[in-house]
Amino acid sequence: MVAAVNRIYEHGGHEYHLQAEDLGLEQRCFEARVYDKGTVLWHKRVPYDEIVARSLPKIEFEEALHALMEKTLHTVQAAIAKGKLA
Repeated sequence: MVAAVNRIYEHGGHEYHLQAEDLGLEQRCFEARVYDKGTVLWHKRVPYDEIVARSLPKIEFEEALHALMEKTLHTVQAAIAKGKLA
């Protein structure tokens, strides 16, 4: 199972920690968070029911979930750059 994806993003003199953490198949979602110096600035739960519904083999499921987490963090990073978050 994909546990988490983490990235550091520097912007405007701040070093943001972006994280996407899987909450498991029971919840079928992951939580994306933005931290600045340990303080949570923003968070959102992102469902992945569509990936589960595809009944993929384990490796393909993990790859699809990882790709969705990466895409979500890329979107969050773009929002920070545009001044829409943090």
